[in-house]
Amino acid sequence: MKAAYATKLGGDAPLDNLEIGTRTDPTPKDGEVRIRVHAVSLNHHDYFTLRGIVGYPIETLPRTLGCDASGTIDSYGPGAPPDALPIGTEVAVYAVRQCGKCRGCLGPDPMLCRRFTMLSDGDFEGSLAEYVVVPTRNAVRKPSNLTHAQAACLGVTYLTAYRMLFVKAALTPGESVLVQGAGGGLATAAIQLASVAGLTVFASSRSQAKLDAVRALGARFTVAAGKDAAKQILGTTEGDGVDAVIESVGEPTWGTSLRAVRQGGAVVVAGATAGANPPADLARIFWRQLRILGSTMGTLPEFLRLLRFVEERDLKPVIDATYALPEARTAFERLASGDHFGKLVVTL
Repeated sequence: MKAAYATKLGGDAPLDNLEIGTRTDPTPKDGEVRIRVHAVSLNHHDYFTLRGIVGYPIETLPRTLGCDASGTIDSYGPGAPPDALPIGTEVAVYAVRQCGKCRGCLGPDPMLCRRFTMLSDGDFEGSLAEYVVVPTRNAVRKPSNLTHAQAACLGVTYLTAYRMLFVKAALTPGESVLVQGAGGGLATAAIQLASVAGLTVFASSRSQAKLDAVRALGARFTVAAGKDAAKQILGTTEGDGVDAVIESVGEPTWGTSLRAVRQGGAVVVAGATAGANPPADLARIFWRQLRILGSTMGTLPEFLRLLRFVEERDLKPVIDATYALPEARTAFERLASGDHFGKLVVTL
């Protein structure tokens, strides 16, 4: 099969670790399904893998990249369950595997699994190929209102945003949220989901063009990122601040996040793309009783709820550009640049 894969990890030119060529077709084992991939969306996780920044050691190279996918059911391993989706069914892929044995898996939140992995982690090949094998339960019927390219955006980015907004921050209609770094995949997902859910959305960015664009996605208020951003948000909210902040930028926006959130509000963190070690400002956190909440991906039930939400509200993920597999390096270059607005998709 044709695939995009890493032949090395790390180094000064991580994109030189990417190759596009032929790999052996995977065979599903018991409890697994093989999916004919039609589209894959890129995530920072994919670029971090090329850079050698991995959560689980990758001992065998090459490694097919890719976490997200949408495609059709191709075949099952031995012992397919009686309720398995028919061959040819269009599906979106849930990208997470949990161990099923640890304290986290046996508790109320399986995302607390100590050994959870995503596609392309550890021993698992990724989805940026003509075929990918996943556990049978990880293949979920695709929302009928979405193309494969749109559905491929849901498994990592939109699921992460959904969990941040409605599980971690537990926001409800009428409340307010600040989304930092407007224009990136996670930010555009959060703005869309929050707006459709009836939240008042504030968005920040260094780019005026991106601020103009996110208004069309439902951002009611936009502010230029920088030292005056929090002051503008407080002025708009009569000094109260927003109910929650969606934070994935890190050091450049952390101070604004802490100052712009209301007393007792939540700052939900799912990344630090521009720096992971900002000043903590502990005095502000304890005096204003702020909640700092880490968030990663989402559970399978949350993914199913996201798919229903997207279908019922006819929400269409924002795609910056679509590339054919031979153009995968160009897609990664745009991902690394940070200039994209929305998601980057590779079609097969």
